[in-house]
Parts: sequence; C-alpha cells; structure tokens
Amino acid sequence: MVRAMIAAAFTGLAAPAVGTYLVQRRLALMGDGIGHVAVTGVALGLLTGTSPTWTAVIVATLGAVLIEVIRERGHANGDVALALLFYGGIAGGVLITGIADQSANQLNAYLFGSITTISGADVWATMALAALVIVVCVGLMPQMFAVAQDQEFARVAGLSVRFHNVLVAVLAAVTVTVAMRTVGLLLVSALMVVPVATAQQVTRSFRTTLGLAMGLGTVASLGGLVLSAFASYQWRVSPGPTIVVLALAGFVVMWPIGAWLRRRQRLRAPFAEVPVIGHDVTDEEHPHVHGDDCGHPAVPHGDHVDYVHDGHRHAPHGSHYDEH
Repeated sequence: MVRAMIAAAFTGLAAPAVGTYLVQRRLALMGDGIGHVAVTGVALGLLTGTSPTWTAVIVATLGAVLIEVIRERGHANGDVALALLFYGGIAGGVLITGIADQSANQLNAYLFGSITTISGADVWATMALAALVIVVCVGLMPQMFAVAQDQEFARVAGLSVRFHNVLVAVLAAVTVTVAMRTVGLLLVSALMVVPVATAQQVTRSFRTTLGLAMGLGTVASLGGLVLSAFASYQWRVSPGPTIVVLALAGFVVMWPIGAWLRRRQRLRAPFAEVPVIGHDVTDEEHPHVHGDDCGHPAVPHGDHVDYVHDGHRHAPHGSHYDEH
C-alpha cells in the first residue's frame, strides 16, 4: 500500500502537467492514442522477459513522435493514419502477448491498472520518470506555453516549434507509461485531461491552471486509491476506475461553481460590443449616490465609470444615472 501511495502521488502530479499542454493545443485525446501504442511495448517486455515499463517507454515514445509527424504534415487522411497506428498498437500487443504464451490477466494489469501489485522496481521507475516530466513541464513552461498558444508568435520569438511539439509528444508518451500501472493504458487519458478541465472552471491564467490541475490530479489519485481500498472489503473495486470516477466527480462539483464565477465576471466586465441604450433613473428613483467609497465595483467604460449595482451598471450622468 505504501508503494501504491507513492506511485499514485507521482502519477497524479505528472499526468495533469502534460495534459495541460495537450488541452491547450486541443490534443486532449492524444494520450489515449499513445496508450494504444504502448500496449505493444508492454507485450514486447513480456515476450523478452524484460521490464514492460521500459519497453513501453521506448515504443510509446517512437509512436508519439510518429503521431506528431503525421499531425504536422496535416494530410487529409492523417486521421485515418492515426487510427491505423492506434488500433495496430493494441492489436499488436494482444498478438505478441499470445506469442509470448502469457495470460490475458498479465496484460489486463497494464490495460486497466493494478497499482496495488506494483513492485519496488516499478515504483522507482515511476518516480524517476514522473519527476523528469514534472521538471520539464514546469521548468520550460514559458516556452512550451508560447508554442501551444500561438505557434506563429513562437516562431517570431525564435523558438523551435517542431522541437517543442515533439517534446510535448515525448512527455505524453512517458506519462502514459508512468500512469499505466495506476489507472491503466485505456484510462490514462482521463487522468491527463479531467483535472485540467476541472481546474479551467475556476482559473483564468495558464500558470494557475497548471498548478491547480496537478493538485487535483494528486487528490484524485490518492483519494481513489484509499476509497477503493475501503470499498474492496465488500465489493471488487479496482483503484484505476475509482481514481477516474473521483476525478470526474470533481469536475461535476466544480462546473456549477465555475459557471457562477463566469457569470459574476461578466456582470463586472465592460461592454465588449456596442453599448446597450438604457433608460434614465432619476435621483428620486435611485437615491444611492455612487462614488469611490460606495462599496460597489467600479468598471471603466469608455470616458466614464460604471458602478455595478443589483445586476445593472449605473453611470453618473448629470443629475441622474444611466442604467445599462
């Protein structure tokens, strides 16, 4: 259980760190595709008698680079080529597992996760790979964000767009192999994306989103592991699906809070388009006098200031207020 807790904590930190860049680039499902390719790497490890973690890292990295090359070339049939790569990866993994004369249960431990049976060597590998992913994602955040946000601006700024795109793909491949014993190759994309989507509900900056997503991923990983341990006394509950369900529950809870915050922000924001022509409210109808110390938010609006009051914006105008 101690080994499982350590692996879950590192996985919960690393997966959303890479997922933040994938979501920013609208490649949220890239982790799912790499997970399919990594199945072949796991099978090769079972066939050769070596560590499936390291063979999965190698195969997933090669697959991620190939995916990025196909995506960059942008052919009309690129999605078809990616589909062939994804399904070829999982079919090849199942085929090689049979050739290696291994049972399907051994492959299932990597497809759906089996963190409670993780070995000490796998824990060390998980810690090393996750630490590498976290250091790169945080240390190169300005450059990687610039490329993910606006590639043309990044080129003008002198950044190598191709290098950073390949770097994100390789980090995604490493993260997939890190998380395969925690949530499984078929569910790893959820741990990379759902905490990021949850954090985006209540954050406004990329840096804040990255930090909160990593925190939410850690809470979901550790919380799901603990919940599955308690539930296993009565039901056969696996940690991997429990972690993902807990992450999804966090999104469900955070979504209405984010909607309320966005609505509140819209009420405070200046008019983005043509101002709405309102009606005049005389001092008798609106006795409150707006000013610097009135307590209502002041919003710059052209050559004057609006005050947010009871869901409306009041602008002092001579002896009355314009209400928008």
